[in-house]
Amino acid sequence: MRTFNLKTLSFFVLIAFFISFSSFLEPCYARKGGNKQHWRKKQKGYGGDHRRSAREDSYITPEETAVTLGENSGGVSNVFNVLDYGAKGDGKADDTKAFEAAWAAACKVQASTMSVPSGSVFLVKPISFSGPNCEANIVFQLDGKIIAPTSSGDWGSGLLQWIEFTKLKGISIKGSGVIDGQGSVWWNDSPKYNPAKESTYSSLDDLQATESNSGEMPSTKPTALRFYGSDGVSVTGITLQNSPQAHLKFDDCTNVQVSDISISSPGNSPNTDGIHLQNSQNAVISATSIACGDDCISIQTGCSNVNIHNVNCGPGHGVSIGGLGKDNTKACVSNVTVRDVQMHNTLTGVRIKTWQGGSGSVQNIMFSNIQLTEVETPIMIDQFYCDKSKCQNQSSAVAVSGVNYVNIQGTYTSKPVHFACSDSSPCTGVSLDTIELKSVDEGKQLYDPFCWEAYGVLKTSTVPQIDCLKKGKPSTITQSGSSDSSC
Repeated sequence: MRTFNLKTLSFFVLIAFFISFSSFLEPCYARKGGNKQHWRKKQKGYGGDHRRSAREDSYITPEETAVTLGENSGGVSNVFNVLDYGAKGDGKADDTKAFEAAWAAACKVQASTMSVPSGSVFLVKPISFSGPNCEANIVFQLDGKIIAPTSSGDWGSGLLQWIEFTKLKGISIKGSGVIDGQGSVWWNDSPKYNPAKESTYSSLDDLQATESNSGEMPSTKPTALRFYGSDGVSVTGITLQNSPQAHLKFDDCTNVQVSDISISSPGNSPNTDGIHLQNSQNAVISATSIACGDDCISIQTGCSNVNIHNVNCGPGHGVSIGGLGKDNTKACVSNVTVRDVQMHNTLTGVRIKTWQGGSGSVQNIMFSNIQLTEVETPIMIDQFYCDKSKCQNQSSAVAVSGVNYVNIQGTYTSKPVHFACSDSSPCTGVSLDTIELKSVDEGKQLYDPFCWEAYGVLKTSTVPQIDCLKKGKPSTITQSGSSDSSC
């Protein structure tokens, strides 16, 4: 009986000890901060509220917050908002450094997002988002508005681009936001090339310095948005407007996707191409509306496997391949398809333009299902292209072959078809199928179709009748003027 009482007593003493010890731990924990969601030490992988603690040693930077939250939620929260890096978003303060800081942070995290939020206007000076050391698959989420500076002092002696993304692997710009180049100050303030003005200065640098000091915008106008040396580029949803020069440019890029974007500038704004491709392969441009003062889409040398469809173009100069071969250079373009495109009030419809004296080739081109309204010249190949008052006559030319026109219909204001090909390197393999072009002047034909050294075939009857196209292939090519068409 005594033994039983001793064991019972020991058991109750042990219970009392544990109860006392647990009540001692609770106030100690409360003194450390109570709810542990508000106690945040700087240690990797620990989440929680990211507001600044009263203690500096507990503060976690925006970069750490994004990384730690991303680790705990599968990367969903790897978002770097420019407002968290000091951007004001009032359209007046310079937000360039905030953009640079947000990019530097996002660049360190794979599949991260740099966010430019809606409801704010961000003034950003010329900026480059470079990527040799960046992680892959970064998203630039643009829902707000970015505007360019309009002071000549912010552009130095002149720059070729305003916003640039370079040497990136997997870069996407998407959202409902706007990039506004505020180009009117460039169009109005920068006169056309004036040799007399330039001759009064000992060098171009002196001229540009004088322009800067006088408050004039530099003679070199920037492209609004440029991608260089990147693979896996995507631009969707955004609006680009009023660029000083070209709106969107891809140089030396591969696997490019452009869709559901809008590009706009006045029809009389000089050299404001919509989309410019150069030395780029495997590009798709679709579901896009472009109004500008130059080519809606310009395809330059080094481009291949380009697919353009469901594009609305006008005002502007249409869809152009070239100009190619300027200053006796070699140019190569191949495998281009332009289909299901509407054009209205444009200078040309679908055009190939090359300079005299060039070499290389344009081959395997398809223009199909093009609807035109009041287009000056709907179909054009011009191997005598010249944007000056006079160009030197030269015999060599970029060879043009395998160009197919299928279902091109609509109205024109000047000339329905213009094929001006080189004597030394005639156009070959031109095919016309279902062409119906009518003059806007109540069916009155203003000019007949024009052909010079153009060889090919009519697969169907055409409106108007195109009887100037030569059949077959040229029998001889002048050897003294033969061009190097290898690419």
